Amino acid sequence: MASAPHLLIFGLGYTATRIAAAVRAAGGAVIATRRIASAGALAFDDPAVTGAIARATHLLSSVPPGSDGIDPVLARYGSIIAAAPLAWTGYLSSTGVYGDTGGAWVDESAAVGGGRRSARVDADLAWQRLRPDVRVFRLPGIYGPGRSAIDRVRAGLANRIDVPGHVFSRIHVDDIVAAVRATFDHGGPGIFNVADAEPASGSAVTEHACDLLGLSYPALLGLADADLSPMARGFYAENRRVAALKIGRELNVRLRFPDYRAGLAACL
Repeated sequence: MASAPHLLIFGLGYTATRIAAAVRAAGGAVIATRRIASAGALAFDDPAVTGAIARATHLLSSVPPGSDGIDPVLARYGSIIAAAPLAWTGYLSSTGVYGDTGGAWVDESAAVGGGRRSARVDADLAWQRLRPDVRVFRLPGIYGPGRSAIDRVRAGLANRIDVPGHVFSRIHVDDIVAAVRATFDHGGPGIFNVADAEPASGSAVTEHACDLLGLSYPALLGLADADLSPMARGFYAENRRVAALKIGRELNVRLRFPDYRAGLAACL
């Protein structure tokens, strides 16, 4: 980083926590919000958040739309963020905005909407309109230490669902961190897909995790026979491959984990 940022993060979840740690390790300052105040984080509705926005040089939201379809950060603080003297603004979005492509590749130029994530599409577009410096990071399935197929297999929670031809993209959390931090100093605002180079089926990833652990594969189930939530079933209704060449071309980011095999080996 050219200079140490003062980063405000809305929503200190799995990915944002690792971004915060990386920024602090590089000499930057980080303050965050959570629904309820905790060590190092303000409550989302704390009046001090307005002052924190004014003092920040960089601002990142990892908060998805709520069950009502409304982005809570934009609803409460959107006008304040729009007017703040920020050098950089970021939003962690989802590749779900592309909807179903029948397994075809999509890049950042692809149309959004038409899928099951209409609220996410609305938020993605609203953040793009908010300020001229916004970077939108569209993320697929996120995995990493403590949150991967390795952990699901060990816990006996992994499954294999037989949906011929279905694939999806994924990304190791540390590669998200690298891409987000790269935009602090390189490239301009815009949309960035952050995904690895090898979309694959969930079953293939589960099988590789079992191989690494020396364990038997779970039973292969048809979609109708699997005990899945409506949300999980909806996941299998969309099939796409996400291209993320822009992060290499504009940000000079080279993924540390270019496929699930490298990523799962690191998790193990």
